[in-house]
Amino acid sequence: MNSLKMKKSIKMKKLVLFLVIVMASITMTFAQSDGKSKKLLDEVSTKMNSYKNIYVEFKYVLDNTKENVHQETRGNATLKGDLYNVNFLGTNQLFDGKKVFTIIPEDEEVNISDADADDNNTLTPSKFFSFYEKGFTYTWDKIINIQGRQIQYVKLMPIDSNSEIANVLLGVDVKTKHIYNLIEKGNNSTITTLTISKFRTNQTLSSKLFVFDEAKYKKEGYLINRL
Repeated sequence: MNSLKMKKSIKMKKLVLFLVIVMASITMTFAQSDGKSKKLLDEVSTKMNSYKNIYVEFKYVLDNTKENVHQETRGNATLKGDLYNVNFLGTNQLFDGKKVFTIIPEDEEVNISDADADDNNTLTPSKFFSFYEKGFTYTWDKIINIQGRQIQYVKLMPIDSNSEIANVLLGVDVKTKHIYNLIEKGNNSTITTLTISKFRTNQTLSSKLFVFDEAKYKKEGYLINRL
């Protein structure tokens, strides 16, 4: 895998981690956590789980002042339970509950991988929250007024002192109990921010949205890679 593809892959994984938090249940108990944070996350969980599906449009920003790096891009995603369809960085990624399909039009290539629950590269809502349950403590943090919206932050801090993550700020709209953004600060001075710009629920979805049409892509000359 060349360096550009590797960077895209890493960004896609971070993006999916953020998107599944929008849809999945937040019912875990963290060590040394406070009651206010637990209550807020429980309210978010109840609200998110009341929806049949969620569609989001988002902005992804990566900053590293030491390296003089600033990158911005946008994308969208549809989530239904563990299933997702994400468009990001010129790549379309589908998860049908069993396999992950990464479609790269620029290279006319599709990568297919098994969704093994024990594989660290397989990202699902249940696995994401299991990771947080074991790896973080969390505390009540700042509240910010953003264009009339009160955004309350919960700070998550890794228990592992060798973690590449310094901390994560999860922003929740106090009124709607929807997630507004997630800010991850790395120990390498990189700050990644994922912000939802559009949020829709209970849409009428095509039955083919989470289905990969292999015959279609073969006909169009795509290389199909089974990893």
